[in-house]
Amino acid sequence: MVDLLVTYMEMLEAPQGTPRASPLPGAIVAREKLDLSDYLDLYRAVGGPVQWDQRLRVPEAELETVLADAATHIHVLRVDGEAAGFCEFNGVGEAAIELVHFGLVPAFQGKRLGPFLLDRALRAAWSHRPQRLWLHTDTHDHPAARSVYERAGFRVYARRMETFPD
Repeated sequence: MVDLLVTYMEMLEAPQGTPRASPLPGAIVAREKLDLSDYLDLYRAVGGPVQWDQRLRVPEAELETVLADAATHIHVLRVDGEAAGFCEFNGVGEAAIELVHFGLVPAFQGKRLGPFLLDRALRAAWSHRPQRLWLHTDTHDHPAARSVYERAGFRVYARRMETFPD
């Protein structure tokens, strides 16, 4: 078991102003329906360096059900057709939408693609008119994660130590 500091954040209104411009030619964000294999490949590429394992512990049949659910939206960042990152939301269509996963493949980090992906995906999620979007981040996530979320409009509403399987 491992203890992690978990920070819970929420966003209570949609992003304002002009959507972020693509920082690279050929970078686009679109909602995609990924099959299990493509999803897990992207999940591992993004989450491996920061020790994501939540989806790897879920039985495949259960994960396929989550991916097929109309309330699960996955927005994929592609650069010249190559998957560079993703943003996954659960609860789309409900009052509270959870931003479950967000991140970039390491080769695409440091190019201002994260804020671009997050902005485009958040605007899409807010088009469903929730009352709030929320997420949690922890000490294993990318060191810049919390500041990226804060710049996007999220605010901390709780912090606590939690114990997770090692």
